[in-house]
Amino acid sequence: MTDRTPTAVDTDRLPPVLPGVAAAAVAALPSRLHKRLDAAVERLAGVPVGRVDGGVTVDCGAEALVTLTPGATGAVTDPQQARCSCLLEPRCLHRTAVLVACPVADPASHPDPVSTAASSTPDGSGATTRRSGRAGKPAAGRAGQSTAPTKAQQAAARALWRAAAAVLAAGVPAAGAVPQAELLRAAHGARLAGLPRAESAALRTVRGLRAHRGRQTGHRLAELVEVLHDLLYVAGRLAAGDPDPALVGILRRAYQPDGTLEVHGVCREPVISATGYAGVVTHLVAVDGRRLSFGDVKPGGPERARDCARAVTEMGAVAVNHAVLARGGLRITGTTVSPDGRLGAGKGVRATPLTGTDWSTGPLAELFARPLAEVVTAQLAADDPEDPGRAGTALVGCDLMVVGAVGDQVLARELAPATDAGEERAPVPDGPVIRLVPVNSHPMLAHVPNLRRLASWPGLRIRVVGRLDPDRASTLHPLAVGPVPGAAATLRLPADWHGRADLGYDQIQGGHLPPRDPATMTEPVLAVGADAVAESPLWRVRRLVELAVSGGRRAVAEAARGDGTGLAGPLRRAGFTTAATVAAALADESDRRGRDAFGRLADPDPDRYAWAWLAVTAHLAATERELIRSSWTAPPVG
Repeated sequence: MTDRTPTAVDTDRLPPVLPGVAAAAVAALPSRLHKRLDAAVERLAGVPVGRVDGGVTVDCGAEALVTLTPGATGAVTDPQQARCSCLLEPRCLHRTAVLVACPVADPASHPDPVSTAASSTPDGSGATTRRSGRAGKPAAGRAGQSTAPTKAQQAAARALWRAAAAVLAAGVPAAGAVPQAELLRAAHGARLAGLPRAESAALRTVRGLRAHRGRQTGHRLAELVEVLHDLLYVAGRLAAGDPDPALVGILRRAYQPDGTLEVHGVCREPVISATGYAGVVTHLVAVDGRRLSFGDVKPGGPERARDCARAVTEMGAVAVNHAVLARGGLRITGTTVSPDGRLGAGKGVRATPLTGTDWSTGPLAELFARPLAEVVTAQLAADDPEDPGRAGTALVGCDLMVVGAVGDQVLARELAPATDAGEERAPVPDGPVIRLVPVNSHPMLAHVPNLRRLASWPGLRIRVVGRLDPDRASTLHPLAVGPVPGAAATLRLPADWHGRADLGYDQIQGGHLPPRDPATMTEPVLAVGADAVAESPLWRVRRLVELAVSGGRRAVAEAARGDGTGLAGPLRRAGFTTAATVAAALADESDRRGRDAFGRLADPDPDRYAWAWLAVTAHLAATERELIRSSWTAPPVG
């Protein structure tokens, strides 16, 4: 049966395609059609799409019907699964354009037999990237020491470097289907060579390029800059033979068996993504200290995120209520866990409910065992962008005192450790003012009203679970709050809340606050010191770095000629001399062109330009990271 109801082509309706399949299609396309490929992909936005048994069809015009029949995993993993009815198939523009328009499949979730077999061979370096049952670290060598990358891995890294350097020199406007296909081809080669981190960075770069070129809602240029930096950094060091095992990464599989697991709920987090997904994620802590999660996120809008407050999700043969799980626990057998800590819900999973505990007992108490400055330092030190322990991803627990508000932000100070005297805990002397910023300001969620309620009681002691904002000084995104053990001026939540309020769902009322006592309330703080990152002249370097990605080498050269000394001068006066030096070097390199033996202008060297950009980006990231780290250990100036 075929559904011929025409609908606009949407990448969410098309099946994902493995990088190797899309790259092979572009490589097989005659070179005379390369210039027409980007326009053909853009025209697909208004082309009808239909459904057939086991796949989809895309009508590309007269006598040109492209049919995609994905395999058992739901992705197109073989060139034979993409067919076109025209006479030039398979080297036709229609088939290639449709494959390029499809989302990029994750090879870990949709493996193909070739890469699976190659990664198991000694030359595929499967031994160096296999992971143990407990997720997290790459396997060490036989002697417990790192080993240099093989010749095959160095060759794959050089291919990735060339493709990424070409994209950087061209800029987003010129990084169309053909440069993206080169990146996909290099990513496929990295997978065969056993370089999972480089492969992941290349695939994320392609997705970022497509999102930026398609002006997708929610996409930020800074995210593309970050992933392109990681790709060039990893590829460049591997190509030079760096033996650091972190550069190789971990061969990630979707889920792995974890036997019997006992978990306790921390909080619920509503999810509203810019890509059309919504739902709820319940954060958990295992008895052994691992941070896990169990989610119900599906296509939908803000209404689905709101309605999932008490959603019931199947976990094997058990129906799990997220509101109950967030304040209780489970003993799970036959469980599976993904590398980033997500619990699986396969048919073999069995779960038994556990009695709920508050945040001050058991493994949950470990969330609040370390000072914030120590936690921030550890999270900002995470090198791998996919590390679940890095800032902006891992949960943070702390005890704070509300001191005021600025707009929708609550201002707070970290409380000093408890003493044996049993006195009311005071803020850390000379500690920073911490900004509590809503995770999501959507009116269907309760984040903003709850934070405003907390800000109305200066001097209130609260226990907070949230995430660090890795891009802003001393900023937290709170997910849940609770009373501080032993404090008098603290929250008074209902008993059935088990000592916590999920800020996205639970409504904090006036009765949940302590009686207003002038002796314990403090004068509200209505202003906060300058943000060390936002107020520094590093924004000039950030603008140059982002311009290099969004506009390419030529845009940087033109901007440098226009600015003159306006770039380096303010940086040097503020003490950022190294930033001024590397930024000036990038500006000079962007306008450098050599000459051949006959005196004619030669093509600029993309490698020198890529290294110059990488130096600026690495220094900028390190400097901003240090400014953010220091903002948690010292009071703001200003």
